[in-house]
Amino acid sequence: MKRVLVAEDEQNIREFVVINLKRAGYETYEAANGEEAIALYDSLHGEIDVAVLDIMMPGKYDGLEVCKHLRKENNSVGIIMLTAKTQEMDKVNGLMMGADDYVSKPFSPSELVARVDAIYRRVELAAERQEDKLRDEMKSGEFTLNLRNRLLFKNGSPIELTQVEFQIMEYFFSNPELTLERRAILQYVWGPSYVGEEKIVDVNIRRLRMKVEDEPSSPKHIVTVWGLGYRWAI
Repeated sequence: MKRVLVAEDEQNIREFVVINLKRAGYETYEAANGEEAIALYDSLHGEIDVAVLDIMMPGKYDGLEVCKHLRKENNSVGIIMLTAKTQEMDKVNGLMMGADDYVSKPFSPSELVARVDAIYRRVELAAERQEDKLRDEMKSGEFTLNLRNRLLFKNGSPIELTQVEFQIMEYFFSNPELTLERRAILQYVWGPSYVGEEKIVDVNIRRLRMKVEDEPSSPKHIVTVWGLGYRWAI
């Protein structure tokens, strides 16, 4: 069963989201605030495929804090943030904390379900790729990508990656020294039917540079190809 956690403090919006996700075939779990969302997630032992989190929730844990908690516990869960159109910085912060996508309010049922579908397919595709791997490792210079344990090593030291970051690195390792357009990265990681914005790629690249580069502001490995995308330089 496809499981989705919905955390939204406005009851009308939450019920609206849940009804449409149930119609689309998802088993849904509801939380009215961040504390409930974390408690519910923990009670389910992390057996959630996608979490839909409103950024502006009252209480100790807003959506960003819930996102941070879920990502810390599970690199594979898909996370979608619900934001107001004016919350541009919150969108970036959510992606930097490990969210996979965001949907701006107000949104249509079809748009939200399409985004959840896209994230769910990415989660499933990543699991299938994991099971189908014929080799355990990919090497590129000082880096080693462990395909079985989903870990990246730099000179033998482990670097923890989210699932999205891991898939981007896998794409880089499979295409060294080639310029990969943003749209190509989106299709590989988020799926060909993804309808979101390409800036998601840029934010995840920024996160990756902070993890793999000695000087993130002057990257030597994840190189920007202006007007096109990015290149993995060995």
